[in-house]
Amino acid sequence: MTTHDAQNSGQEAEIDSISEKKEEKGHNATIRYSQGSGEMDSALKAHSSISMPKQGELLQGTVLDISKNGIIVDINGTLTGLVRGKELDDESGQYSKLNLGEKVEATVLDLENEQGILELSFRQAGHRKAWNYLSELLSSGEVVDAKIIDANKGGLMVKVGNVEGFLPVSQLTVEHYPRVEGGDKNRILDRLKAYANELFRVKVITVREKEEKLIVSEKAAWEKEQNALMSQYKVGDTVKGRATGVVDFGVFVEFGDGLEGLIHISELAWQRIDNPSDVMKVGDEIEAKIISMDDGRVSLSRKKLVEDPWKKASEKYKVRDEVEGIVLKINPYGAFVELDKDIHGLAHVSEVNKEREADLRALFKVGEKRKFKILSIEPAAHRLGLGII
Repeated sequence: MTTHDAQNSGQEAEIDSISEKKEEKGHNATIRYSQGSGEMDSALKAHSSISMPKQGELLQGTVLDISKNGIIVDINGTLTGLVRGKELDDESGQYSKLNLGEKVEATVLDLENEQGILELSFRQAGHRKAWNYLSELLSSGEVVDAKIIDANKGGLMVKVGNVEGFLPVSQLTVEHYPRVEGGDKNRILDRLKAYANELFRVKVITVREKEEKLIVSEKAAWEKEQNALMSQYKVGDTVKGRATGVVDFGVFVEFGDGLEGLIHISELAWQRIDNPSDVMKVGDEIEAKIISMDDGRVSLSRKKLVEDPWKKASEKYKVRDEVEGIVLKINPYGAFVELDKDIHGLAHVSEVNKEREADLRALFKVGEKRKFKILSIEPAAHRLGLGII
């Protein structure tokens, strides 16, 4: 006897045993098939009220036996089916640990296998169930957990349930976005790989079952949860929080119950700021005013909590006044000069470079004190023009 014959013989013995148990319990309508017996047709004729399942049909049943050879399933007390091998793998994860008597769903692979019984699959049923669940998540917009399993330079490979999907870098929140100086791709990849085995809250944004394509977004999930929390705030409110990220374009601030807002560089202070890291660092306590709320995004302003110093600039400074200032920055179109801690002016290249120097650094040095003449004041536009004396 070959190993295959022995295995089949063992499975037949199990099925005989199961059938006897069913008959003892009053399952008089049980139809049992033996390998090569050809009893299926005669059994169906004898029980004309029983409708024959179709290949690919999804059936409901009860677990009758669990062994190393597979799982035997009773279908409504009338048919017996077998789930074995790779067909035990369930993408939905629902049948990973089954017990006797548990209700299951399986797809019909074959109406009569070599043992004369239904050949069933949890794998196909589980695949359908898993992707149906993902489609429901897409429709409902529900936020769920995704486990990070790997990363590439474009984003993170994730699992939602037992289905693998992708979380692009562009769909990460600010907290997890890999901010790397110079955009070094290898360092970005290292940052992304460090998230392996973590759980991210995500929203399903693309489901294509035929292509087995699943894309999720942490940013969209954050926006949805942010919107729910934002109902307790309104534009004009003052909030207190902590700087969670300092980037070229501004400072991210966490406040309230996990809410996050952005203070754009232009809203950090009334005076010119070239780099937010010059005035703020991660962990700093911040008080700011809400200036807009839109689609989960909160815009904050630090400067709007203090009076605009430019309102009194025309009282303090007059055109043709001679003033002393500190050169803060030099660029191709001029030198920025601090007259006081709030009022900065621009010495435009057309007004200061009479000698037509190729580089203004030949005329000015950052940090030096110089005397200038005020050429113009525009308080509403926060502009003050300077010339050299």
